[in-house]
Amino acid sequence: MIDLALSVVSLARFQFAMTTIFHFFFVPFSIGMGLIVSIMETLYVIKKDEVYKHMTKFWSKIFLLSFAVGVVTGIIQEFQFGMNWSAYSRFVGDIFGAPLAVEALVAFFLESTFLGFWMFSWDKVKPALHVTFVWLVTIGSSLSALWILIANSFMQNPTGFILNKETGRAQLVNFADLLKNHQVWLEFPHVLIGAFLTAGFVVAGMSAMALLRKTQHTDFFRKSMKVGLIVGLVTTFGMLFTGDRHSLFLQDDQPMKFAATEGLYENVGGKNKSEPWAVIGWYNEKEHKPDFEINVPYVLSILAHHSLTGENKGANTINKELHEKYDKKFGKDMNYYVPFNAIFYAFRVMAVSAGAFLMVAVVGLWFNRKKHSDKFLMNQKWWLCIMSIVTFLPFAANTGGWLVTELGRYPWVVYGYLTIADAVSPNVSAASMLFSNIVYFLTFCTLGGVMVYYAARVLREGPDDVMKAKTVVKDPFAEEAFN
Repeated sequence: MIDLALSVVSLARFQFAMTTIFHFFFVPFSIGMGLIVSIMETLYVIKKDEVYKHMTKFWSKIFLLSFAVGVVTGIIQEFQFGMNWSAYSRFVGDIFGAPLAVEALVAFFLESTFLGFWMFSWDKVKPALHVTFVWLVTIGSSLSALWILIANSFMQNPTGFILNKETGRAQLVNFADLLKNHQVWLEFPHVLIGAFLTAGFVVAGMSAMALLRKTQHTDFFRKSMKVGLIVGLVTTFGMLFTGDRHSLFLQDDQPMKFAATEGLYENVGGKNKSEPWAVIGWYNEKEHKPDFEINVPYVLSILAHHSLTGENKGANTINKELHEKYDKKFGKDMNYYVPFNAIFYAFRVMAVSAGAFLMVAVVGLWFNRKKHSDKFLMNQKWWLCIMSIVTFLPFAANTGGWLVTELGRYPWVVYGYLTIADAVSPNVSAASMLFSNIVYFLTFCTLGGVMVYYAARVLREGPDDVMKAKTVVKDPFAEEAFN
């Protein structure tokens, strides 16, 4: 009976991780592509250069594909919440109802409505009005992300509620506190800027792929690459700033998560003492100690405290403090240690990716300067190959960030109030959970395969179709009107 319960929890956790990661492949990309397309059409309206109009129409194909797949994966995400996490849904239902209703009725309605206006009003309204439609889509998708993250931030840092002892549910008492939760304003800018970064480097990378194939539309893809790299460069600095702010608050909000990101099992630093930073390492999660580490002096002090000195608690100390705080409510058998190695390396995937993004953006923009001819850029095949590979790096960085966010909250679903084991549906069997895992996995693989296939086909076919001049038929009964 115990083994069955454990397998249900494990399968439910795996399904949550799978659906979240797959969903988070497409949603940030979709939000970011909205910005890229908006910028391209704005350049067309300002400069009156037809190539920007062609760029807008071409990249909008990728944007619409990602939007459609993101919506479908989101529906599956909601379904698995109700099926596998009914106790969690019951606990947070009063809290999540308001922000998720606003997200659906306001934000998603805004983006989907104006997406339709934008898609079907090419050459039917003035360019200035048409570009307004796509900016409203981008604003709507950003607001949609905000309301979702308001809900997620409650899970990280619960606020604005009371615990109803009769029903055992969290009851919202102050909607303003939900909005003012500092976790929202740490998560939201970081996630949104990450979405813009994702699209910037994907557009730049896919443009590099097209140039490697010696496309005849060199100017088209050079300008696409430049837009993508400029967005990528600006957002990389934004990610570094917002990530730093997030890390500063994390030390107080979720110290165990912070300890795992830095590989700290024991206390480090102290008054007038520096803290070394573990570049790489491996950690014994049973004995709660490092097997090996390569440390660089002073770096953690600088990163964590913006000083040459500082102090941070290790996971072993934090575990004792959490037991003292929660043993009366949750018992002495609770395990408050998070998956150390997974979080440690997920965090380093983000950190290394940020450095790679900065280098690629700077070097790519240098190669793509006006003074460099098309031939010069086309001859840098080694660089175009690197940029093509970087196309996929934002998805790894986003996944790393989400793993740190969710795994680092262990053992809580709602931090300090609801554990993972208590949040799982009480009447779901291991067999049904395994079956739904298989079905969802195959569904996601199919959706992902469709997305990649059609995106590759759009890139392979190039912008020829959007560049063809549209024939204006003056006589509605002329022969060409029926062709």
